[in-house]
Amino acid sequence: MMLATLAGFIAAIELVAPDLTGNIAWLLFSRLRPMHVNLVLFGFVTPGLLGSAFYLVPRLLRTELYSERLGVFTVILWNLALVALVVSLAAGFTQGREYAEMIWPIDVGIVIAFSLIFFNLMMTVKNRQEKILYVSVWYVLAGILLTICTYSLGNVIWQPDSGALVGIPDAILLWFYGHNVFGLLLTPLAAAIAYYIIPQVCRTPLYSHTLSLLGFWALIVIYTHIGTHHLLQVPVPTWLKVVAVVDSVAMVIPVMAFLINIWYTARGKLGLISEDIGGKFVFTGTIMYFIVSIRGSMMALPDVQRVTHFSHWVVGHAHVGVLGFAGMIALGGIYFTLPRITGKPLFSPFLANFQYWMVLIGVVGFTIVLTISGLIQGNAWLNGETVYRVLPEIHIYNIVRASLGLLIFLSALSGFYNIFRSLFPTVGETS
Repeated sequence: MMLATLAGFIAAIELVAPDLTGNIAWLLFSRLRPMHVNLVLFGFVTPGLLGSAFYLVPRLLRTELYSERLGVFTVILWNLALVALVVSLAAGFTQGREYAEMIWPIDVGIVIAFSLIFFNLMMTVKNRQEKILYVSVWYVLAGILLTICTYSLGNVIWQPDSGALVGIPDAILLWFYGHNVFGLLLTPLAAAIAYYIIPQVCRTPLYSHTLSLLGFWALIVIYTHIGTHHLLQVPVPTWLKVVAVVDSVAMVIPVMAFLINIWYTARGKLGLISEDIGGKFVFTGTIMYFIVSIRGSMMALPDVQRVTHFSHWVVGHAHVGVLGFAGMIALGGIYFTLPRITGKPLFSPFLANFQYWMVLIGVVGFTIVLTISGLIQGNAWLNGETVYRVLPEIHIYNIVRASLGLLIFLSALSGFYNIFRSLFPTVGETS
């Protein structure tokens, strides 16, 4: 999170002062941007969610993890892939495709890591003592399995030389993956953690197990088809566009099934949630899920997309989804599980709350600022204005955007220090 937010912060400054880093190749915006995006996706949010998944799955199944050694191996492999990600993107090695910039050897490493994680958790399910599979287990296994498929397809892993197809088929395949990396990886893992932590914090059973399974299957069926709403201005088949728009609106079904279930579970228990920093992060993440889903369904409508597409509105939407929804739940999972793993309280509840408020202020600020900036851009372009003439109008918003990025980076620093001290207290404290 520190590295990802630092890359994003520097990139945001470059939007205000483009010549700031001079001719330093690895600090060019064109390299920082994919580095920032991939580090957030695969360096911060996904490992944060997977860490909590490794905690909750054995406990829900009342059995030991199938192989602790295999789990550690996948952590090492994952981190090697992250190091290779940073080095290769900084050096300019890229496939040049959204969310699929990483070169072929790294893609292979990530697919292998996901496959080994799935095998480890699936064998844990096989050896379980609990007969009933709680919905969190469904979400975790489905998210990992589907990501193995969509990641391989989206990165065209069978073509090591290019990592891409040609023309319109490549665009269709890329955005099938580009949207599903959020909806079939981050969303299921985040939902799994919310379904585990909120009932625990509220000390009450889940409102409806049936509703949770309705939301699960609706997500799997509906979300899979919506990626093409990124290509409404592209000559892809009309039927594919119609399916994407209809299913984007229909996403209200799995979203509200999940949110009604979580919020009814938490009904009358907000005091308990506010007292638990992990629960507070997770519950706030569910509110962000509502916001990002409403925005997503709106953005899929052709008349809305005429204004919002290619503008800062989309960037704001991505920040609400990845940092506000999945990121806050990932942080909540860390703060919930850490004291239970170590058997000790957090080093500093104050720093944890500081991080919560910095992330919340940053995300809300991003949403407001980038939405305004995006509407200025979109309406100007719609009326025939050129890109460069709009830049002075959004300059102040880029300054505020960078300032908010500084808050997020500071929150990452404080969170890292807090977690490190919780795991490795000083000798004096230990004695």
